Amino acid sequence: MDAREDIGPEDTGLEAIFRRLIGATGPISVAHYMAEANAHYYNRADPLGSAGDFITAPEISQMFGEMIGLWLADQWQRAGKPALCHYVEFGPGRGTLASDALRVAERFGFRPAVHLIEGSSRLRHAQQTLIPQATWHDGLDSVPREGPLLIVANEFLDALPVRQIVRAEQGWRERVVLHNGERFLPVAGARPMDTAVPAALADSPLGTILETCPAASGMAYEIAVRLKAQSGTALFIDYGYSTPQTGSTLQAVR
Repeated sequence: MDAREDIGPEDTGLEAIFRRLIGATGPISVAHYMAEANAHYYNRADPLGSAGDFITAPEISQMFGEMIGLWLADQWQRAGKPALCHYVEFGPGRGTLASDALRVAERFGFRPAVHLIEGSSRLRHAQQTLIPQATWHDGLDSVPREGPLLIVANEFLDALPVRQIVRAEQGWRERVVLHNGERFLPVAGARPMDTAVPAALADSPLGTILETCPAASGMAYEIAVRLKAQSGTALFIDYGYSTPQTGSTLQAVR
């Protein structure tokens, strides 16, 4: 993605929100733009399946969730079968993964308290149909602090908002979104970011983009603190690189 690309949302309601926000405060960060767009998108409709925009592994085959259910039962048994144990899932979609996993785990006697971390009211409604015994949360902080945590997340981290910095003529700058009267555009902002760039990449060509995801880093830290305090384990299934990369990873579907 370069500064000539149009990244404007189609929905006129969201477009109006962004126009007002940018008009009042000036250009906003890519992370802010992505966070607002995500919140609107997942609350608007069920995005999964043939009537939606994408599909995930649990929706394709129940074997995906069943394999995770076997993993859950194994971890519980290795921990000595604690009576109080919590299943926690981040971004559970329709609840398909949790439903398949918990069904298999129950065959081995594992019946944990179920906690789903979901911000979309529409998806919470779908999850309630499959997993009525669950408790819903906006974040990990409200999940009980006693008993081991078995945490699962599938394709969650790669959907979190990212910050981008770009090599401009003046140096490294945070990438921001503005509105030029016709469309939304990503451009180099005014905020210097040279100190945030690794030394090996400092002299990268003009237009080079680096991404970070503070939300993912913060979440990983919070999870690590909770696991150290309560015991347990976490399984995150996602996409990524084995070594640092340059360039924008943002993609969208419509």
